[in-house]
Amino acid sequence: MNPVETSLGRTITTLSSREVYRNHWMRLREDEILRSNGEKGIYGVVEKDDSAIILPIDRGQVWLVEQFRYTIQERTLELPQGGWEMEAVDPEELARGELKEELGLDAAQMTCLGTLWIAYGFTKQRQHVFLATGLTHTEKKPDPEEHDLVVRSVPVEEFEQMMLSGQVRDNCTVAAWGLYLLWKARGRGPVESGCSGIPIDQTTNL
Repeated sequence: MNPVETSLGRTITTLSSREVYRNHWMRLREDEILRSNGEKGIYGVVEKDDSAIILPIDRGQVWLVEQFRYTIQERTLELPQGGWEMEAVDPEELARGELKEELGLDAAQMTCLGTLWIAYGFTKQRQHVFLATGLTHTEKKPDPEEHDLVVRSVPVEEFEQMMLSGQVRDNCTVAAWGLYLLWKARGRGPVESGCSGIPIDQTTNL
């Protein structure tokens, strides 16, 4: 997706930067900054490699995963999503891998709906949004961190009601569904900028 063009340009300058912490999944840095109004400050930034979120839809059903999210100490329902903690991974390969790991599904068609930033108030991480259709079952290969993952399949109407009622509150899931609805409403035409940044033709029939 193209960045917003304005006349303001960059209104914050980085004066210095230092890495505070890192592990296998993330990096945390703290920057000393100068705002355009002359005020100095600090900015904490969490950096993570690209991820993918997948909308697996088959015969009017949406596939979801239920798992315990440690940060909020709750079990959640959401679309399958995740990353490989690797730089320069192919977005479609990543999406197909997550689909197989979490749901045990292969897709005949993977349609890129766009790329979003996740919580860019403090995180630098992109998420590629894919629609997966023509689904077939294969061997499920969850990561050790996904030991408690439960797979669910619900009708589209029920899934939308889950979002409206607050049963599904994952912002990435809701945003991905919004992109999907826009894509459908515009006649399932080509997305201006796909997950690779190159226009692609999308002819998936749903």
